Amino acid sequence: MKLPPYATFPSVSDDNISLRKIQFSDINDIIEISFYDAIQAVTLTQAMEMQAKINKDYSSGNSIHWGIADKLTNKIIGTCGYYRGLDKGEGELGCVLLPQYRGQGYMTFALLLAIEFGQNNIGLKRIWARTTKQNEKAMKLIEKLNFIKIADLDNNEVEYELGKDLNLTD
Repeated sequence: MKLPPYATFPSVSDDNISLRKIQFSDINDIIEISFYDAIQAVTLTQAMEMQAKINKDYSSGNSIHWGIADKLTNKIIGTCGYYRGLDKGEGELGCVLLPQYRGQGYMTFALLLAIEFGQNNIGLKRIWARTTKQNEKAMKLIEKLNFIKIADLDNNEVEYELGKDLNLTD
């Protein structure tokens, strides 16, 4: 297993998007999707404080948080990453996308890149995700990516785990 932090913050990309480090100059574009501990930022100051906490979590080896950048503009249109469990060889995959970019395939590409990085670079043996039962679009997306529902949780959430037959390391 190779846990963060890395000598150079990892960037990964495909033809349409790149997963890259979020710069403070990007924050204004993503205030509405800036969260920390399930609390949403309302102001630029709050979003910057949250990003500082996210950066500290990365430096401590507890998470990796990418900005999803449109390759044509390099503008951050969403975020994704691993937020818990890395020290146990597993990662909770989380994501959020600006509303105007939803339904266009960006998150599918982003999560495929993140899954591949988690398996091939970090060495994760288990990748999982949680969402609320009302978030039908998130459930549909992760099911499309071969996540299997493993638990209904008490707090109106559902937990999924990446199916064993999707092994991107083969």
